[in-house]
Amino acid sequence: MSVEKTIDVVALGELLIDMTNNGVSSTGNTLFEANPGGAPCNVLAMLKKFNHSVGFIGKVGDDIFGNSLKDIVNKVGINTSGLVVDKDARTTLAFVQTFEDGDRDFSFYRNPGADMMLTKEEVNVDLIKQAKIFHFGTLSMTHQGVREATLYALKTAKENGAIITFDPNLREPLWNSLDEAKEQILEGLKYCDYLKISDNEIQWLTGIDDYTEAVHKLRETYKIPLITVSMGKEGSRAFYYKNNGQDEIIVDVAPFLSDETIETTGAGDTFCGCVIHYILESGLDNFDEAKLREMLIVANGAASLITRVKGALKVMPEIKDIEELIKK
Repeated sequence: MSVEKTIDVVALGELLIDMTNNGVSSTGNTLFEANPGGAPCNVLAMLKKFNHSVGFIGKVGDDIFGNSLKDIVNKVGINTSGLVVDKDARTTLAFVQTFEDGDRDFSFYRNPGADMMLTKEEVNVDLIKQAKIFHFGTLSMTHQGVREATLYALKTAKENGAIITFDPNLREPLWNSLDEAKEQILEGLKYCDYLKISDNEIQWLTGIDDYTEAVHKLRETYKIPLITVSMGKEGSRAFYYKNNGQDEIIVDVAPFLSDETIETTGAGDTFCGCVIHYILESGLDNFDEAKLREMLIVANGAASLITRVKGALKVMPEIKDIEELIKK
């Protein structure tokens, strides 16, 4: 008997603290601001702005940061019945260094961190069965136990008719090797209906510099209906396939560049949340060129707005602000 789909999106993965550089103290020491983060929950926070029902599966520590994160996620409106609080593990911290051009470098305190300690037995299966869309990344595939949990959740979602959305979100320092990272990303692609991938990620994954050629190479093996490539200052590109891949639509949209940009944390997650909103609204089978263009304009606009504030999860852009930016 199939379960009624009462939740729009359920995501599994990391929930952590982004320690973001916030200036220098009077004594010359670097100041860090503790921003709630983690890509899957950032995506859900953006979807909440569109009034979608969302739920999260993951693990935090029973510590100052973990208890604060659970409280924040609840306040944002994300269902936390799948969030496990671990008395023995500590909540993961990611120290983020931001450079003048807005790019970032990460130092993770995660050896182990609570997010990588989620087990298959702790996965809230009932939550997944209720989901129209299941979203995941690869930070929950870096270590054996949480990898098993992720694959179990993926199989459960697929068996229960959920659309699968995937953002590899490669963080090289967290992997034993890039070969292992590639192996796990390719495993994730087997389940994927929408792939959100960045320019440098798809170049690395395929060994091809040209984004369109790289996507075509990927689709020789993985028949993914919708792929978006985020290209930084070049904007974004969508690749959409209908009729078993016989019909291809490619759409390019320019970015909303701004002098107000201070950091890019959460930009990809904000973009991804907007695309998932359009999948929920239109259905994966019903895109055309106009709808894809509208989707990318909204996603680019939202991503631009999030780069103008510190953090992500608590400060996702309002829909009216995205609309106002687009009108300008």
